[in-house]
Amino acid sequence: MDAKRALKDIQAGRQAPVYLCYGPEKYKMREFIQVLTDSLIEPEHKEFAVSKFDLSEISLSSVLEDAETLPFMVPKKLVIAKNALFFTGAKESTKIEHHLDRLTDYLKSPAEHTVVVFTVDADKLDERKKIVKALKDIEAAVPFLSLSPEELQQWVAARARQRGFSFTGEATDKLILYTGGNLQSLSAEIEKISLYVGAGSEATTDVIDQLVARSTEQNVFILIEDIVNVRLDRAFVILEELLKQREEPIKIAALIARQFRIMLQVKELSKQGYSQQQMASQIGLHPFAVKVAEGQARKYNIEKLSAIMSQLADLDFQMKTGKIDKVLGLEMFLLRLAA
Repeated sequence: MDAKRALKDIQAGRQAPVYLCYGPEKYKMREFIQVLTDSLIEPEHKEFAVSKFDLSEISLSSVLEDAETLPFMVPKKLVIAKNALFFTGAKESTKIEHHLDRLTDYLKSPAEHTVVVFTVDADKLDERKKIVKALKDIEAAVPFLSLSPEELQQWVAARARQRGFSFTGEATDKLILYTGGNLQSLSAEIEKISLYVGAGSEATTDVIDQLVARSTEQNVFILIEDIVNVRLDRAFVILEELLKQREEPIKIAALIARQFRIMLQVKELSKQGYSQQQMASQIGLHPFAVKVAEGQARKYNIEKLSAIMSQLADLDFQMKTGKIDKVLGLEMFLLRLAA
């Protein structure tokens, strides 16, 4: 079952007895559990009605025993169990034994007074396992997938409308770029921007530059975007900022290499007919980052990208062996790149 349909059912009072939440989008997963909690439990009952367990520390049997126990002083209860790695193909480091047959039996006759939510920090489930198939058969498995670039832009615009302001199109893209498409970071930044611009206003790219903090990785990402679009002055301003922040030039070069490696991977996967979503899954990136990398990669052919990777490997060797001044080496590489 997809998350939108599951939410509609919950808001209509049709909660399922068991949910298995998984996928890369943790923010949406937390929102889902919050909506479920609010719809199921009265605020004054939450202390007695919500139980939380960590399956890396406690057995599945103990969780289900709590689910079967009658609620105390409340009509309904919610049991949340995180780290349910036994639904995936990952190896568990814990010595806790989880008897999955116990869950199979529970699914045949779940407690009417309890909703059980399993969460797992994994992009995929192991569909070879009988218990995963059983949960999918009853539509209890709810994936929380990364939003596509278009969905992410719509999400940002909707959040801004809720707070009474709007973004220019370029400002939306820049905000997503600066936060790496992380919904938790986006939500916090949108709240901050709404307080700054006020109701009925429009947030521009200048506002984003003023207010939104950027990680080293994001600064390198933007630096390469400027180089690709032959904006040398801006690229060197970013490089200077990174060096003022005492970022190690070797680290900056490594991050530049990482971005060009992504561009090369995107270029090759695109030739094979992969979609942006498929490429994101294959490389392990957010779809918006893949979209930007795909745009950057259009400026180069595969041979040129391979040559740039060789140049970066040589630069790394020269920097580490002291054959070239680290800052000078970086600056010369960027100038050659833009030539």
